[in-house]
Amino acid sequence: MTERLTYAAAGIDRQRVTAALADAAPAIRETFSARVIGDLGQFGGLFHLGAPPGYRDPVLVSTIDGVGTKTLLARAAGRLDVAGRDVIVHGINDVAVMGATPLFALDYLAASRLEPPEITALLAGAAAACREEGVALLGGETAQMPGVYADHGLDVVAAVVGVVERDGLTDGSRIRPGDVLIGLASAGLHTNGYTLVREIMTRRRWTLDTVPDGLAVPLREALLAPHRSYRRPLRALAKAGWLRGAAHITGGGIAGNLIRILPEGRRARLDRSVWPVPPLFQVLEQAGEITDAEMRATFNLGVGMIVVVPKERGRLATDICRANGAEAWIIGSVSSGERGVEW
Repeated sequence: MTERLTYAAAGIDRQRVTAALADAAPAIRETFSARVIGDLGQFGGLFHLGAPPGYRDPVLVSTIDGVGTKTLLARAAGRLDVAGRDVIVHGINDVAVMGATPLFALDYLAASRLEPPEITALLAGAAAACREEGVALLGGETAQMPGVYADHGLDVVAAVVGVVERDGLTDGSRIRPGDVLIGLASAGLHTNGYTLVREIMTRRRWTLDTVPDGLAVPLREALLAPHRSYRRPLRALAKAGWLRGAAHITGGGIAGNLIRILPEGRRARLDRSVWPVPPLFQVLEQAGEITDAEMRATFNLGVGMIVVVPKERGRLATDICRANGAEAWIIGSVSSGERGVEW
């Protein structure tokens, strides 16, 4: 060896990452509420829970998930802000289905090598989503690990924590025969199915600029539509006392997620003709020669969230969802029978 080895020469440039994080700090601090204690850079983010106003018996609800391979398309399109936003919104939805109000989030960004503009874009998207949803971005981890991640690999993960009154938990246990299922419109694929999408693109030799037959916009626009937040309609239904259960439609499709909230002896029946399946899903099905069963098991097919409410509240509940920013349809009902989903 003619030179002394350094961390930078091995692939980790600490100074560039530190500078990028410092640049993102003001946007992150804008998400802080009065309950955040201290500042960025501590070994742990501090949130003063105390006795949340209006709570007698509070329960913390926590979740962690990632954006998956959508990050690769976002990176190629120069839209990593979408990935940063998505990972926060995904977690907020997972907390909200339990009837909880999201409080704070922590992020994890990892790759073989992260460029400062990428860090800035990811954190800007995450911070923007946190500000819009009233969530504090307490901190996180930025990791560069050559040899663990492929040269072009990128992992974007976040944990979100919320709070709910114990007797206000919506875990599905109160679902009854006769209840109706309301589907809330998705904004596209959200954060699932992208590995299959990328395989279709490779086989068809599509790029992000391709406008396939059946679509009116390039794939970059259709595939990078941000994950939709359902916090507002879920909160409104919970406050009305009508929310008996909610399923965030992510990996596993509609049936795979809806069954997670069904008690024993409850069967969900869906009417697929009720809601419009967006053209993107039809384009992917035809281009990939994908079976209907595989489509159902992989994609949300235009329904990003399903809520369960009493039958007599169904119409009013759809109105509430629409008034809170989510197109909604009554798409099925619950009956007695073997636990499962049929459609």
